[in-house]
Amino acid sequence: MNNAPEPMTPSRPQVLYLVHRVPYPPNRGDRIRSFRILDYLSQHADVHLAFLDFQPTPPDTLEALNRRCRRVAVVRVPRLLRLARGALSLAAGKTATEGFFRSPALCRIIDRWAADTDFDAVIAFCSSMFPYARLPALAGKPLVVDLVDVDSQKWFDYAAQSAGPRRWLYQIEGRRLRQLEIAVARQAKAVLVVTEAEAQLYRGFCPDAPLHVMPNGVAADYSHFDSPAGGHAERCVFVGALDYQANVDGLLWFCTEVWPEVHRRRPQAALLIVGSNPVPAVRTLAALPGVKVLADVPDVRPHLASAAVVLAPLRIARGIQNKVLQGLAMGKAVLATPQAIEGLAVQPDVHLLQASTPHQWVEAIFRLLDDAELRARLGQAGRDYTQQHHRWEDHLRVLGRLLGWEDRNDTHHRRGALAAPQHVAQSPAQGGTKRAPAVAAIPENTQNT
Repeated sequence: MNNAPEPMTPSRPQVLYLVHRVPYPPNRGDRIRSFRILDYLSQHADVHLAFLDFQPTPPDTLEALNRRCRRVAVVRVPRLLRLARGALSLAAGKTATEGFFRSPALCRIIDRWAADTDFDAVIAFCSSMFPYARLPALAGKPLVVDLVDVDSQKWFDYAAQSAGPRRWLYQIEGRRLRQLEIAVARQAKAVLVVTEAEAQLYRGFCPDAPLHVMPNGVAADYSHFDSPAGGHAERCVFVGALDYQANVDGLLWFCTEVWPEVHRRRPQAALLIVGSNPVPAVRTLAALPGVKVLADVPDVRPHLASAAVVLAPLRIARGIQNKVLQGLAMGKAVLATPQAIEGLAVQPDVHLLQASTPHQWVEAIFRLLDDAELRARLGQAGRDYTQQHHRWEDHLRVLGRLLGWEDRNDTHHRRGALAAPQHVAQSPAQGGTKRAPAVAAIPENTQNT
């Protein structure tokens, strides 16, 4: 853990990348974006990656990250400790979010790294990692914060859907998180959000923020894998993180208000729920007729490929939903709520179908199940849309321009891009340079709270 890193390549920028959760494998929404950013950074810079994990990090995950990074640090925070820190933070007048992701051990690692490395840029993924960027050891370092979404609004949306003490707590978290988002704009050289709608929302309470829109994307070869073509004519599929509140809310609503009527009219219809870390409320859905829950699969694409209809029944949604992009990129017929497609430039009835009420959902599902030609037409239009508008290699150039890595044909990487923008050409990923071993997972105990 205390080994010094190998000497760094002088011509490559040194970037500190702070992520709230392990950014690999890219099998859920936040990991997809954080991993794509990491992969892009590794092509241009020596990356020093630090993140939290809430369960043991698999060796193959550390190996994949180590291949892309100069060095890696992961701090494991047990769930109960995380909850305790969240409660203490809330009681102290801060956000629960700050407490959930607080780690004295990670602070110490960042201090050590800053002492031996002159970072050219610090990139914080999500507002939960912004407090680390405020450490004295990083003072004056050019900072990019990828907010992704305006999370404060998400908590206000949760409050609107709740009642009693939970509504009150959500409102408090929203108000305090909004103040943190304002602080982000005051310190960061650049702030990223995923859609122009999120940017407009942010400008509404922080008009002078240095905002840049960097949408989510799909890899050019996303749909290329070994799987039988077509799908099961009676299968509906939902893909998403099954411990994420917005997904859980949407699934419970769908399985209560929509699926019983679908199954009553079409007993052979099947609903496949695919995702990671299902909470108990999601696991219980497997007891419903025709419903199956698949947890922690290595690759969601075979299950998407098996679908006649890909579902996105979200009632609360911010930014761009990767589950919708994935369905479109796979050439599938997608059925979604208006909230789930708000961040996309898709047209209902051209690229996908849209439904709001339970009756609309039931009718749209049968419209798709009974019309293979409609499914094929929507699937082709959806795939064409993602290839034209949502290629990661195009979107990541926003970050590259901020860091000075795009739009010039310079032959050598230069340092200090954000402080004094300079442009560099892309180099092969890590070019065979030596790296220090990944830092072993560091457990935290109650004495560190």
